[in-house]
Amino acid sequence: MTTGKVTLLGAGPGDPDLLTIRAARVLASADVVLLDDLANPALADLAPNARVIHVGKRGGCRSTPQAFIERLMLRYARAGRHVVRVKGGDALLFGRAGEELAALRRAQVPYEIVNGISSGFAAAAALGVSLTHRDHCQGVTFVTAHRRDHSEPDWAALAATGTTLAIYMGMSRIDSLCDALLRVMRADTPAAVVQSASAHDERCVCAPLDRLAETARDAGLGSPAVILVGDAIGEAALLHATTEQREPVLRQA
Repeated sequence: MTTGKVTLLGAGPGDPDLLTIRAARVLASADVVLLDDLANPALADLAPNARVIHVGKRGGCRSTPQAFIERLMLRYARAGRHVVRVKGGDALLFGRAGEELAALRRAQVPYEIVNGISSGFAAAAALGVSLTHRDHCQGVTFVTAHRRDHSEPDWAALAATGTTLAIYMGMSRIDSLCDALLRVMRADTPAAVVQSASAHDERCVCAPLDRLAETARDAGLGSPAVILVGDAIGEAALLHATTEQREPVLRQA
């Protein structure tokens, strides 16, 4: 029996125009597409010959069990199919790719990885700022507010790095998250929330850290969103960007 292969594909933050050329080619060759809930459903149109299976994974909602997704990948690959596992953002950042790669290696199923643009970068682009800035910081830290055991990250250690914090999956606990950061960071530390970065319904708010949760709540922002914290984000307060397709809400509290 001929074994197929699995491609772990990062679909980018939402705008189909941000999909890489390589990703589009891979989708065109797919036999089976396992489409994550955070990926743009329109991407299925780029896989005209594939069976598309929606495997939803969105914070705060009922999700397809990870073990079931892995079984699907292996089942179709062992049947000789090219399986494309489509993930929002980049496949290797908070997308459980580590678990899926381990399953594929154990089963000796060939695989490849196609990177995408992470929503953290798209969020910075929406604000018109750099995540790194030599006047403010020398790095960026990507962190999830959602740990498997539901414990909090070590915010003190993260703040001590002096890097811009790009916080994923944090909107459901933004109040406690901000409270924790305020114990180790200045109250006036620049911060922002970007919802649906790059998508048609993209919205942004900027505020000092001590007012970020209130400002985001008043603006009605929710998931999916990225929270950005750090002095480099202060540059966003100087900018007000609009286009015909989208009008980010930029507020300085």
